[in-house]
Amino acid sequence: MSYLEETISLLESYGCEEDAAALCTSSGMAAIKQAVEPLLDLHGAGDGGINFVSSAQVYGGTYQLFNLRMKERGARVRWVTEPWDIKNWEKLADDQTRFFYGEMPSNPQQACFDIEAVARLAHRHGIPLIVDATVATPALMRPLRHGADIVVHSLTKTAGSGGGAVGGAVIARHNIVSRHLPDEVKVDYATWLKLWPFRDSGPCLSAQAAFFLLNDLRTLRLKIRAYSQNTMEVARFLARHEKVEHVDYLGLEAHPLHQLAAKHMQVVDSDEKAFGHLMSFNIRGSGQEARVFFDGLKRIWRATDLGRVKSVATIPAISTHHQQGEEGRKMANIPMNMVRLCVGGEHPEDVIADLDRALKLV
Repeated sequence: MSYLEETISLLESYGCEEDAAALCTSSGMAAIKQAVEPLLDLHGAGDGGINFVSSAQVYGGTYQLFNLRMKERGARVRWVTEPWDIKNWEKLADDQTRFFYGEMPSNPQQACFDIEAVARLAHRHGIPLIVDATVATPALMRPLRHGADIVVHSLTKTAGSGGGAVGGAVIARHNIVSRHLPDEVKVDYATWLKLWPFRDSGPCLSAQAAFFLLNDLRTLRLKIRAYSQNTMEVARFLARHEKVEHVDYLGLEAHPLHQLAAKHMQVVDSDEKAFGHLMSFNIRGSGQEARVFFDGLKRIWRATDLGRVKSVATIPAISTHHQQGEEGRKMANIPMNMVRLCVGGEHPEDVIADLDRALKLV
Protein backbone atom coordinates (compact mmCIF):
# COMPACT_ATOMS: atom_id res chain seq x y z
CA MET A 1 0.00 0.00 0.00
CA SER A 2 2.88 2.37 0.73
CA TYR A 3 4.09 1.99 -2.86
CA LEU A 4 0.62 2.92 -4.14
CA GLU A 5 0.49 5.94 -1.81
CA GLU A 6 3.88 7.16 -3.00
CA THR A 7 2.88 6.68 -6.63
CA ILE A 8 -0.36 8.63 -6.25
CA SER A 9 1.31 11.45 -4.34
CA LEU A 10 3.94 11.79 -7.08
CA LEU A 11 1.27 11.82 -9.81
CA GLU A 12 -0.85 14.46 -8.06
CA SER A 13 2.10 16.70 -7.17
CA TYR A 14 3.74 16.44 -10.61
CA GLY A 15 4.65 19.97 -11.71
CA CYS A 16 3.99 21.45 -8.27
CA GLU A 17 6.45 23.56 -6.34
CA GLU A 18 5.74 21.70 -3.10
CA ASP A 19 5.83 18.03 -2.23
CA ALA A 20 2.78 16.03 -1.20
CA ALA A 21 1.96 12.83 0.64
CA ALA A 22 -0.91 10.39 0.24
CA LEU A 23 -3.05 8.07 2.31
CA CYS A 24 -4.94 5.19 0.68
CA THR A 25 -8.25 4.01 2.11
CA SER A 26 -10.77 1.22 1.67
CA SER A 27 -13.10 3.35 -0.49
CA GLY A 28 -13.64 6.82 -1.90
CA MET A 29 -16.12 7.69 0.84
CA ALA A 30 -13.60 6.58 3.47
CA ALA A 31 -11.10 8.98 1.89
CA ILE A 32 -13.53 11.90 2.03
CA LYS A 33 -14.47 11.16 5.64
CA GLN A 34 -10.81 10.88 6.68
CA ALA A 35 -9.93 14.13 4.92
CA VAL A 36 -12.65 16.30 6.44
CA GLU A 37 -13.25 15.02 9.96
CA PRO A 38 -10.13 16.45 11.65
CA LEU A 39 -11.00 19.85 10.19
CA LEU A 40 -14.35 19.79 11.99
CA ASP A 41 -13.10 19.68 15.57
CA LEU A 42 -15.63 21.63 17.64
CA HIS A 43 -12.90 23.28 19.70
CA GLY A 44 -13.28 27.03 19.40
CA ALA A 45 -16.76 26.86 17.89
CA GLY A 46 -18.93 29.90 18.47
CA ASP A 47 -22.54 29.93 19.61
CA GLY A 48 -23.69 29.13 16.09
CA GLY A 49 -21.41 26.13 15.74
CA ILE A 50 -19.04 25.48 12.87
CA ASN A 51 -19.68 25.17 9.15
CA PHE A 52 -18.05 24.25 5.86
CA VAL A 53 -18.84 25.30 2.30
CA SER A 54 -19.32 22.78 -0.49
CA SER A 55 -20.44 22.74 -4.08
CA ALA A 56 -23.95 21.26 -4.28
CA GLN A 57 -22.91 19.21 -7.31
CA VAL A 58 -21.35 16.24 -5.57
CA TYR A 59 -21.70 12.47 -5.53
CA GLY A 60 -24.81 11.24 -3.69
CA GLY A 61 -22.78 9.59 -0.94
CA THR A 62 -20.86 12.81 -0.36
CA TYR A 63 -24.12 14.73 -0.12
CA GLN A 64 -25.39 12.29 2.51
CA LEU A 65 -22.15 12.47 4.50
CA PHE A 66 -22.16 16.26 4.50
CA ASN A 67 -25.87 16.88 4.93
CA LEU A 68 -26.60 14.27 7.62
CA ARG A 69 -23.53 12.69 9.21
CA MET A 70 -21.58 15.93 9.61
CA LYS A 71 -24.66 17.66 10.96
CA GLU A 72 -24.88 14.97 13.65
CA ARG A 73 -21.44 15.97 14.89
CA GLY A 74 -22.31 19.67 14.96
CA ALA A 75 -21.02 20.90 11.61
CA ARG A 76 -23.36 22.53 9.11
CA VAL A 77 -22.80 22.39 5.38
CA ARG A 78 -23.48 25.49 3.29
CA TRP A 79 -24.22 24.55 -0.31
CA VAL A 80 -22.95 26.52 -3.31
CA THR A 81 -25.46 25.94 -6.08
CA GLU A 82 -23.44 27.71 -8.79
CA PRO A 83 -19.78 27.03 -7.88
CA TRP A 84 -18.43 28.60 -11.09
CA ASP A 85 -19.27 32.04 -9.65
CA ILE A 86 -16.70 32.94 -6.97
CA LYS A 87 -19.16 35.32 -5.33
CA ASN A 88 -21.29 32.37 -4.28
CA TRP A 89 -18.39 30.96 -2.24
CA GLU A 90 -17.46 34.32 -0.79
CA LYS A 91 -20.88 35.12 0.64
CA LEU A 92 -21.08 31.80 2.53
CA ALA A 93 -17.73 31.92 4.34
CA ASP A 94 -17.29 33.35 7.82
CA ASP A 95 -15.07 33.00 10.90
CA GLN A 96 -16.53 29.57 11.71
CA THR A 97 -15.96 28.07 8.24
CA ARG A 98 -13.45 25.20 8.36
CA PHE A 99 -12.90 24.30 4.70
CA PHE A 100 -14.14 24.61 1.10
CA TYR A 101 -14.99 21.47 -0.85
CA GLY A 102 -15.69 20.94 -4.54
CA GLU A 103 -15.99 18.12 -7.05
CA MET A 104 -14.48 18.79 -10.45
CA PRO A 105 -15.80 17.88 -12.86
CA SER A 106 -18.86 16.89 -10.89
CA ASN A 107 -20.75 13.63 -11.15
CA PRO A 108 -23.07 13.70 -13.04
CA GLN A 109 -23.81 17.35 -13.84
CA GLN A 110 -20.35 18.39 -15.15
CA ALA A 111 -20.15 21.42 -12.87
CA CYS A 112 -16.72 22.99 -12.44
CA PHE A 113 -15.14 26.02 -10.81
CA ASP A 114 -11.98 28.11 -10.93
CA ILE A 115 -9.70 26.24 -8.54
CA GLU A 116 -7.19 29.08 -8.30
CA ALA A 117 -9.82 31.66 -7.41
CA VAL A 118 -11.58 29.45 -4.86
CA ALA A 119 -8.22 28.45 -3.31
CA ARG A 120 -7.20 32.11 -2.95
CA LEU A 121 -10.50 32.88 -1.25
CA ALA A 122 -10.15 29.89 1.07
CA HIS A 123 -6.63 30.91 2.02
CA ARG A 124 -7.73 34.47 2.77
CA HIS A 125 -10.05 32.91 5.33
CA GLY A 126 -7.23 30.70 6.64
CA ILE A 127 -8.87 27.45 5.54
CA PRO A 128 -8.01 24.69 3.04
CA LEU A 129 -9.62 23.85 -0.29
CA ILE A 130 -10.42 20.16 -0.85
CA VAL A 131 -11.07 18.95 -4.42
CA ASP A 132 -12.57 15.61 -5.43
CA ALA A 133 -10.82 14.93 -8.75
CA THR A 134 -12.01 11.34 -9.19
CA VAL A 135 -13.31 11.84 -12.73
CA ALA A 136 -10.32 13.79 -14.08
CA THR A 137 -7.47 11.89 -12.38
CA PRO A 138 -3.95 13.37 -12.46
CA ALA A 139 -3.78 12.38 -16.14
CA LEU A 140 -6.00 15.41 -16.91
CA MET A 141 -5.91 17.70 -13.88
CA ARG A 142 -3.82 18.16 -10.75
CA PRO A 143 -5.63 20.52 -8.35
CA LEU A 144 -2.54 20.99 -6.18
CA ARG A 145 -0.92 22.87 -9.09
CA HIS A 146 -3.80 25.36 -9.01
CA GLY A 147 -3.65 26.03 -5.27
CA ALA A 148 -5.79 23.30 -3.70
CA ASP A 149 -4.56 21.90 -0.39
CA ILE A 150 -6.08 18.41 -0.46
CA VAL A 151 -7.25 16.11 -3.27
CA VAL A 152 -9.50 13.09 -2.75
CA HIS A 153 -10.18 10.19 -5.11
CA SER A 154 -12.40 7.20 -5.34
CA LEU A 155 -9.76 4.91 -6.84
CA THR A 156 -12.59 2.45 -7.46
CA LYS A 157 -13.63 4.63 -10.37
CA THR A 158 -11.47 6.11 -13.12
CA ALA A 159 -8.02 5.39 -11.69
CA GLY A 160 -8.99 1.75 -11.18
CA SER A 161 -10.71 1.37 -14.52
CA GLY A 162 -10.13 -2.37 -14.66
CA GLY A 163 -12.86 -2.84 -12.06
CA GLY A 164 -10.88 -5.26 -9.90
CA ALA A 165 -10.63 -3.27 -6.66
CA VAL A 166 -12.33 -0.79 -4.35
CA GLY A 167 -10.25 1.99 -2.83
CA GLY A 168 -9.78 5.67 -2.13
CA ALA A 169 -7.01 8.20 -1.60
CA VAL A 170 -6.29 11.45 0.23
CA ILE A 171 -3.42 13.52 -1.19
CA ALA A 172 -2.33 16.60 0.73
CA ARG A 173 0.40 19.05 -0.12
CA HIS A 174 2.87 19.79 2.64
CA ASN A 175 2.00 22.80 4.81
CA ILE A 176 -1.70 23.01 4.05
CA VAL A 177 -3.53 26.17 5.04
CA SER A 178 -5.67 25.89 8.17
CA ARG A 179 -5.92 28.31 11.04
CA HIS A 180 -7.63 25.61 13.12
CA LEU A 181 -5.06 22.79 12.92
CA PRO A 182 -1.80 22.65 14.93
CA ASP A 183 1.37 23.42 12.98
CA GLU A 184 2.70 19.87 13.36
CA VAL A 185 -0.44 18.54 11.65
CA LYS A 186 -0.38 21.00 8.76
CA VAL A 187 3.23 20.17 7.83
CA ASP A 188 2.29 16.72 6.50
CA TYR A 189 -1.46 16.26 6.84
CA ALA A 190 -1.72 12.95 4.93
CA THR A 191 0.98 11.26 7.01
CA TRP A 192 -0.54 12.59 10.22
CA LEU A 193 -3.90 11.16 9.17
CA LYS A 194 -2.28 7.79 8.59
CA LEU A 195 -0.46 7.70 11.92
CA TRP A 196 -3.32 8.90 14.10
CA PRO A 197 -7.06 9.12 13.16
CA PHE A 198 -6.74 6.57 10.33
CA ARG A 199 -5.00 4.08 12.59
CA ASP A 200 -7.74 4.43 15.19
CA SER A 201 -10.68 4.06 12.77
CA GLY A 202 -9.11 1.50 10.43
CA PRO A 203 -10.53 2.03 6.91
CA CYS A 204 -7.51 0.24 5.44
CA LEU A 205 -6.94 -0.70 1.83
CA SER A 206 -6.07 -4.36 1.29
CA ALA A 207 -2.75 -5.38 -0.25
CA GLN A 208 -4.59 -7.17 -3.06
CA ALA A 209 -6.59 -4.03 -3.92
CA ALA A 210 -3.38 -1.97 -3.93
CA PHE A 211 -1.84 -4.45 -6.39
CA PHE A 212 -4.76 -4.18 -8.82
CA LEU A 213 -4.87 -0.38 -8.57
CA LEU A 214 -1.15 -0.04 -9.24
CA ASN A 215 -1.56 -2.12 -12.40
CA ASP A 216 -4.39 0.15 -13.56
CA LEU A 217 -2.37 3.31 -12.88
CA ARG A 218 0.41 2.22 -15.23
CA THR A 219 -1.78 2.82 -18.28
CA LEU A 220 -3.82 5.72 -16.88
CA ARG A 221 -2.67 8.41 -19.32
CA LEU A 222 -3.31 6.24 -22.39
CA LYS A 223 -6.76 5.18 -21.20
CA ILE A 224 -7.96 8.64 -20.16
CA ARG A 225 -6.85 10.12 -23.48
CA ALA A 226 -8.72 7.42 -25.41
CA TYR A 227 -11.83 7.67 -23.22
CA SER A 228 -11.88 11.46 -23.69
CA GLN A 229 -11.68 11.17 -27.47
CA ASN A 230 -14.45 8.57 -27.55
CA THR A 231 -16.68 10.63 -25.25
CA MET A 232 -16.31 13.70 -27.43
CA GLU A 233 -17.62 11.78 -30.44
CA VAL A 234 -20.54 10.41 -28.46
CA ALA A 235 -21.38 13.84 -27.00
CA ARG A 236 -21.48 15.41 -30.47
CA PHE A 237 -23.82 12.67 -31.66
CA LEU A 238 -26.18 13.13 -28.71
CA ALA A 239 -26.14 16.94 -29.06
CA ARG A 240 -27.62 16.52 -32.56
CA HIS A 241 -30.23 13.88 -31.67
CA GLU A 242 -33.89 14.87 -31.74
CA LYS A 243 -34.75 12.68 -28.73
CA VAL A 244 -32.16 14.41 -26.53
CA GLU A 245 -33.16 17.61 -24.76
CA HIS A 246 -29.78 18.66 -23.36
CA VAL A 247 -26.18 17.37 -23.20
CA ASP A 248 -23.73 18.17 -20.41
CA TYR A 249 -20.17 17.53 -21.53
CA LEU A 250 -17.46 20.07 -20.82
CA GLY A 251 -15.68 19.22 -24.05
CA LEU A 252 -18.49 20.67 -26.18
CA GLU A 253 -17.55 24.21 -27.15
CA ALA A 254 -21.16 25.30 -26.72
CA HIS A 255 -21.12 24.27 -23.05
CA PRO A 256 -21.17 27.43 -20.88
CA LEU A 257 -18.33 26.10 -18.70
CA HIS A 258 -16.13 24.86 -21.56
CA GLN A 259 -13.53 27.62 -21.28
CA LEU A 260 -13.31 27.31 -17.51
CA ALA A 261 -12.81 23.55 -17.78
CA ALA A 262 -10.21 24.00 -20.53
CA LYS A 263 -8.17 26.15 -18.15
CA HIS A 264 -7.65 23.14 -15.90
CA MET A 265 -7.96 19.99 -18.01
CA GLN A 266 -5.49 18.65 -20.55
CA VAL A 267 -3.57 15.44 -21.14
CA VAL A 268 -0.48 15.53 -18.94
CA ASP A 269 2.80 16.39 -20.72
CA SER A 270 0.97 17.64 -23.81
CA ASP A 271 -0.97 20.62 -25.09
CA GLU A 272 -4.00 18.45 -25.87
CA LYS A 273 -7.19 19.55 -24.16
CA ALA A 274 -9.29 16.62 -22.94
CA PHE A 275 -12.37 16.46 -20.75
CA GLY A 276 -12.68 12.91 -19.52
CA HIS A 277 -15.11 10.04 -19.87
CA LEU A 278 -18.14 11.28 -17.92
CA MET A 279 -21.12 13.10 -19.38
CA SER A 280 -24.85 13.38 -18.79
CA PHE A 281 -27.80 14.08 -21.03
CA ASN A 282 -31.52 14.62 -20.61
CA ILE A 283 -33.96 12.53 -22.59
CA ARG A 284 -36.72 14.60 -24.18
CA GLY A 285 -39.71 13.83 -21.99
CA SER A 286 -40.14 12.62 -18.42
CA GLY A 287 -38.51 10.05 -16.19
CA GLN A 288 -40.64 7.40 -17.86
CA GLU A 289 -39.08 8.13 -21.25
CA ALA A 290 -35.63 8.02 -19.68
CA ARG A 291 -36.42 4.59 -18.23
CA VAL A 292 -37.63 3.29 -21.62
CA PHE A 293 -34.35 4.42 -23.16
CA PHE A 294 -32.30 3.00 -20.30
CA ASP A 295 -33.98 -0.41 -20.45
CA GLY A 296 -33.35 -0.50 -24.20
CA LEU A 297 -29.55 -0.39 -23.92
CA LYS A 298 -27.83 -3.62 -24.94
CA ARG A 299 -24.09 -3.00 -25.36
CA ILE A 300 -23.74 -0.25 -22.75
CA TRP A 301 -23.76 -1.68 -19.22
CA ARG A 302 -26.52 -0.50 -16.90
CA ALA A 303 -24.77 0.00 -13.57
CA THR A 304 -23.80 2.65 -11.02
CA ASP A 305 -20.02 2.45 -11.37
CA LEU A 306 -18.03 4.74 -13.65
CA GLY A 307 -14.64 5.13 -15.27
CA ARG A 308 -14.48 1.58 -16.55
CA VAL A 309 -12.96 0.18 -19.73
CA LYS A 310 -16.56 -0.74 -20.56
CA SER A 311 -19.17 1.96 -21.17
CA VAL A 312 -21.66 2.33 -18.31
CA ALA A 313 -24.94 4.23 -17.94
CA THR A 314 -27.30 4.92 -15.07
CA ILE A 315 -30.19 7.21 -14.13
CA PRO A 316 -28.79 9.20 -11.17
CA ALA A 317 -32.18 10.22 -9.75
CA ILE A 318 -33.09 6.58 -9.05
CA SER A 319 -29.61 5.27 -8.25
CA THR A 320 -26.49 7.20 -7.21
CA HIS A 321 -28.38 10.33 -6.07
CA HIS A 322 -31.66 8.81 -4.93
CA GLN A 323 -30.74 9.04 -1.25
CA GLN A 324 -30.42 12.81 -1.22
CA GLY A 325 -34.14 13.28 -1.85
CA GLU A 326 -36.12 15.41 -4.25
CA GLU A 327 -35.07 18.72 -2.68
CA GLY A 328 -31.39 17.83 -2.81
CA ARG A 329 -31.63 16.64 -6.40
CA LYS A 330 -33.42 19.82 -7.42
CA MET A 331 -30.70 21.94 -5.80
CA ALA A 332 -28.01 19.96 -7.63
CA ASN A 333 -29.98 20.00 -10.92
CA ILE A 334 -30.52 16.25 -11.28
CA PRO A 335 -33.91 15.74 -13.00
CA MET A 336 -35.62 12.39 -13.44
CA ASN A 337 -34.94 12.37 -17.18
CA MET A 338 -31.16 12.71 -16.79
CA VAL A 339 -28.94 9.81 -17.87
CA ARG A 340 -25.31 9.60 -16.80
CA LEU A 341 -23.01 7.98 -19.34
CA CYS A 342 -19.38 7.02 -18.94
CA VAL A 343 -17.81 6.12 -22.27
CA GLY A 344 -15.14 3.44 -22.15
CA GLY A 345 -12.65 1.93 -24.52
CA GLU A 346 -15.01 0.45 -27.11
CA HIS A 347 -15.11 1.88 -30.61
CA PRO A 348 -17.27 5.02 -30.32
CA GLU A 349 -19.40 3.97 -33.30
CA ASP A 350 -20.47 0.87 -31.37
CA VAL A 351 -21.50 3.02 -28.40
CA ILE A 352 -23.34 5.45 -30.69
CA ALA A 353 -25.19 2.60 -32.42
CA ASP A 354 -26.47 1.30 -29.06
CA LEU A 355 -27.55 4.78 -27.98
CA ASP A 356 -29.30 5.45 -31.27
CA ARG A 357 -31.20 2.16 -31.17
CA ALA A 358 -32.35 2.78 -27.57
CA LEU A 359 -33.35 6.36 -28.33
CA LYS A 360 -35.61 5.16 -31.14
CA LEU A 361 -37.65 3.31 -28.50
CA VAL A 362 -38.60 6.58 -26.78
